[in-house]
Amino acid sequence: MAKSLDELRAKMSPESLALVDRRVKRTLELMTLHELRRERRMNQAMLATNLKSSQSEVSKIENRGDMKISTLDEYVHALGGTLELRAVFPGKTVELVLADK
Repeated sequence: MAKSLDELRAKMSPESLALVDRRVKRTLELMTLHELRRERRMNQAMLATNLKSSQSEVSKIENRGDMKISTLDEYVHALGGTLELRAVFPGKTVELVLADK
């Protein structure tokens, strides 16, 4: 007989539960660009207007595997956000800033 999630969680140690909860939270924080746009309640045409671009260009940006940081920065700004970049090293995290345009 299959066990419920509550039954499985009840058997886990507090450390294991905390690890699972952190992994779930991290997974929920990860989004593709189109998921982010949808969460911001915008369609591609609306975003294209904000970018002073075309809907087809927004589609290309969202499906690109690699892009310039400046393109990503413009995309996030057009959604009403601010792009923040960090470099993470053992024992140290550094916030990176984009050079003035």
